[in-house]
Amino acid sequence: MADGSGCATPVARAVLQQCLQARLQVKPPDEHQQAQWVQIERGMVLYVCFLKGATEDILPKMVSTLLNVRVCEAPSGKMVSLADLPGSLLVVPQATLGGKAKGKAMQYHHNVAKEDGMRLYARLVALCRQEVTAAGVSVQHGTYGNRQVLHIQTNGPYTHLMEF
Repeated sequence: MADGSGCATPVARAVLQQCLQARLQVKPPDEHQQAQWVQIERGMVLYVCFLKGATEDILPKMVSTLLNVRVCEAPSGKMVSLADLPGSLLVVPQATLGGKAKGKAMQYHHNVAKEDGMRLYARLVALCRQEVTAAGVSVQHGTYGNRQVLHIQTNGPYTHLMEF
């Protein structure tokens, strides 16, 4: 956790990417039904990964920071928060953000256990929804633990990495 010197070991990583539209497959097709998707219009895609040491204590700070940071471009060109845009939010679990290269392969030993990650992710989504619903921001989310197909339209790969 943070020690005040800026040399903290992160317990979570998030990537914010503004988008004009995003569509995420949350359930793959099978022999009985077609794939299921969630979609947002203009807003932000939030990719999130929890690392070893992450607890629910970090979630309020993460949500507040991620939803209030000014990384969205308003039509005027001014940078605003998601709530000020207004826009939509798509939360995507992204375990690969916890990867580290070892030789020619990626390893994910620093990620939390899957059960802990699922619990933290569900709570993060709930807190995001609670934080922005009053501002008229819709929140959609992916399915933790599944490979998901993402289609995204941006006006530039305007992305930001944040660690907590």
